[in-house]
Amino acid sequence: MGDPARRRLRLLRPADTDLDRPARAGLDRRVPREAAPLIVDAHNDLLAELVQRREEERPFERHWLPELEAGGVGLQVCPTFIPLEHLHEGALHRGLLQAAAFHRALRDCPERTVWVRGGGDLDRLDGRVGLMLSMEGAEPLGWDPGLIDAFWELGVRMVSLTWNRRNAFADGLGEPEGGGLSRLGEQLVDRLAALGAMLDLAHASERTFFDVLDRAPQATILVSHAGCRSVCWTPRNLSDEQLRALAERGGVLGIMALPLTVDPDAPTLDRLIDHVDYAVELIGIDHVGLGADFIRQVHRALGGGPIRDALLPPGMQSDACIEELEGPRDYPNLVAALVRRGYEGERLDAILAGNFLRLFRNGLPAA
Repeated sequence: MGDPARRRLRLLRPADTDLDRPARAGLDRRVPREAAPLIVDAHNDLLAELVQRREEERPFERHWLPELEAGGVGLQVCPTFIPLEHLHEGALHRGLLQAAAFHRALRDCPERTVWVRGGGDLDRLDGRVGLMLSMEGAEPLGWDPGLIDAFWELGVRMVSLTWNRRNAFADGLGEPEGGGLSRLGEQLVDRLAALGAMLDLAHASERTFFDVLDRAPQATILVSHAGCRSVCWTPRNLSDEQLRALAERGGVLGIMALPLTVDPDAPTLDRLIDHVDYAVELIGIDHVGLGADFIRQVHRALGGGPIRDALLPPGMQSDACIEELEGPRDYPNLVAALVRRGYEGERLDAILAGNFLRLFRNGLPAA
């Protein structure tokens, strides 16, 4: 495996000095839809960067749409996420800013994007990039489960109750006590199920994970971004028991593309595909998709620095990335690696898009 210090050095590339590229920069490298497989990515924190750049002209078109188009992304799930420094008083404010940034992206690029809030919207992509609003951690709701109705009206269709830490509704996987749903959390899950929201169990403690499954037996379940704990042990990855339970509910695991979950000592495409292989063998190919959680561009746009409570191992930089897979523009490298590993035709399409498209068709409102 080589020297660990040298391996850690590979986790960082030279700083990107072109984050402020002009509008429409990079479109010459766009991958035509007919020349690239359609990709559904279940998690990208790009809204945090768009809020940071909200005084700029057309920030989504300048900084993210070219990346998504170049990589062949046909549907991107965009979560709200509240960093620790904005808790608790600023959580609702930050969540609304991110929701506003989502809608601004749609307004700025109406000919190249589609707002995905119902199953029928999946049939309107027509070569455009679909954008779906989600919520990563229910901190914007404070202590009021009823506020989820307002975010539902804003277009949130997928909700995870926690990030790594505890909030009023449940314990995240970073809490040593390993608690589950609170009484407020039970109320929130009940309301989410009544609305028809898809429940994302990424970042949930194991008890929260199974509490939600028991509390909402008819809800659509997924894990938007994680890996397999049997391939790489970290609390951010799922145990075999969790993977089997997810598949039994018809859910899909979005394979995450960060060294934390892939392998801190071998952050490579081949190692990422080891997670794909393991999940396919354990729970079947119908339950495996992509949820990359590309963080480098967002992190650098926000000024860098450590991400508190991120559960990173010692020495790992907060913007560490997988070799040859720094952002969505690099998705063709992942596709090529999957093909080398033997995924072709319907099996390849299932992982890249088909499984999440099926889940979303079943889980989104019909209209």
